[in-house]
Amino acid sequence: MSSVWLSKMENIEHTTVSTNGIKMHVASIGTGPEILFLHGFPDLWYSWRHQLLSLSSLGYRCIAPDLRGYGDTDAPEPVNQYTVFHIVGDLIGLLDSLGIQQVFLVGHDWGALIAWSLCIFRPDRIKALVNTSVAFMPRMPQLKPLDAFRMMFGNDYYVCRFQEPGEAEEEFAQVDTARLIKSFFTSRDPKPPCFPKEVGIKALPCPPSLPSWLTEEDVDYYAAKFNQSGFTGGLNYYRNMNLNWELTAAWTGTEIKVPVKFIVGDLDLVYHIPGMKEYIHNGGFKKDVPLLEDVVVMEGVAHFLNQEKPEEISKHIYDFIKKF
Repeated sequence: MSSVWLSKMENIEHTTVSTNGIKMHVASIGTGPEILFLHGFPDLWYSWRHQLLSLSSLGYRCIAPDLRGYGDTDAPEPVNQYTVFHIVGDLIGLLDSLGIQQVFLVGHDWGALIAWSLCIFRPDRIKALVNTSVAFMPRMPQLKPLDAFRMMFGNDYYVCRFQEPGEAEEEFAQVDTARLIKSFFTSRDPKPPCFPKEVGIKALPCPPSLPSWLTEEDVDYYAAKFNQSGFTGGLNYYRNMNLNWELTAAWTGTEIKVPVKFIVGDLDLVYHIPGMKEYIHNGGFKKDVPLLEDVVVMEGVAHFLNQEKPEEISKHIYDFIKKF
């Protein structure tokens, strides 16, 4: 890492905010209109490091929390403390504590799912949304999410394998955390990730060398934080998918009513879920998200696009939000 990069990273301020019954670690930098960044699994605030530096230099106040259960933010023990209402509640409390009425919102992976929910529950707090990787998935009243995944991919599908509390954690503990992080971040296989129980998470290949966009120092940062907090908090998001479905029945059919730009890599595993491309490109997505202004498919880019193509993602965000 260059000394210039490190000195810029040192300008990021780290604070702890009390919100919704937990203490939340928040990284922020810059002044101006606020952008709130929401990370996914197995990520941290750190996954937005490039965007924080880039967009703060363009006149924005960039705010990236460790979400509930991650990094230096509290991780309550009960599985049911990780519903979409808890996570969105944390974020509204965060904005309130910072005295922010409205933000630009940027999400990735689980952060994208949370961003969609935030726009459904509290559109009054969002100026515009740039969402990546995970398109809006409207609630299907006749089918629970886990049932849908089991029908499509079987019980070895990673989302299904993450359901039993303690089971995935035990498997993760048998693999060096740094190796796990490398395997997750560098995977470029768009096929559905399946881990038969007899093989477990070891089925994920580890790259012989790191891609140019990921350094050993980056991996060490993630590994240190996950060694400290464990993976349970992040896994609990998956364990609440059916509960979220039950709790959000009243919002069935609700449209996303904020301006949206959506970005996905053409090697992203989510983009290759059966029916997803058709939904995104053939009118379904636009019907559910009427203010969808732009869909960008990045060629040769996989799931962790905000780290793999940081300059392009920052430019996409800036080009969209500067209009508002």
